[in-house]
Amino acid sequence: MEDLSKNTLTGLYTTMLRIRLFEEKVVEVYGAQEMRTPVHLYIGQEAIAAGVISNLDKKDYVFSNHRSHGHCIAKGTPFKSIMAELYGRKTGCCGGKGGSMHLVDVERGILGTSAIVGGGLPMAVGTALASQMREDGLVSVTFFGDGAADEGVFHESLNFASLKRLPVVFVCENNFYATNSPLDARHSTCRIAGSGPAYDLPGLCIDGNDVLEVYKIAKNAVFRARTGDGPTLIEAKTYRWKGHVGPEADFEKGARPEKELREWMEKCPIKRFAEKLKQEKVMTTEEMNAIADRIKGEVEEALEFALGSPWPETEELLKDLYYTESIPEEK
Repeated sequence: MEDLSKNTLTGLYTTMLRIRLFEEKVVEVYGAQEMRTPVHLYIGQEAIAAGVISNLDKKDYVFSNHRSHGHCIAKGTPFKSIMAELYGRKTGCCGGKGGSMHLVDVERGILGTSAIVGGGLPMAVGTALASQMREDGLVSVTFFGDGAADEGVFHESLNFASLKRLPVVFVCENNFYATNSPLDARHSTCRIAGSGPAYDLPGLCIDGNDVLEVYKIAKNAVFRARTGDGPTLIEAKTYRWKGHVGPEADFEKGARPEKELREWMEKCPIKRFAEKLKQEKVMTTEEMNAIADRIKGEVEEALEFALGSPWPETEELLKDLYYTESIPEEK
């Protein structure tokens, strides 16, 4: 850690904690059924979003999937904007019409998250191609799960990005389950990262729960992309604590072993990093508690803001959509 500043280390810790505390609040309030959108929670995977996005500039592009809260928070999207969207309110980032799986923050390079498995891959390749043509120096990053690696668009995107040496970083958040289908029923070990060399680009398999490893690998990948050396594929091994969708943990439904979850919870990326920061005397427990208290206050403000925000008006239903003003009558 000696090669990183205290500001960088504190920033990584704070970003992970912001994601965790925001999502824990979602878990807390979801049972009241006032939040009607399905939620796919990021708890347990925080090191990946924090480590990768800390290397990006504000205008760099980020494309995510249905599990997008963590990426948007790491990129700087305000809590209030996300929370209001989860509650379907007019003040949400999509005016209350996108819900949890379709967050947008154009100002921060998030042009739209997609619930289509693998859907963000070609979108990131597209913005990377545009950046290359404009010579604007921007990098595109796409986050996707191991299930997306089963899709043909994964291979098509890697191939085209490598062919054109595009400034894009592919980040596979391998949490070992595509919905409830385990990875070992679909892939051999690290096969996802192995797809990189097959398309003549680096493929790296890393510990996605080690924020420092993620940060350093991503830093090199972003530098390669920004300086014209082309794309990189990163497979970050991690584990989601909650179910595929909703605040439960899946083992209650027999979808995965409880023992497996408990083992991964012991590898908590935030706990691991906090212990390292205290051991290296970078931060004290008191400093960490102060950060947590501040974030909890911001989350509570966001919740109050969302619940106090108005619903979209009926006439806004078709606003911001592509549609025809009039549809010809059938003859």
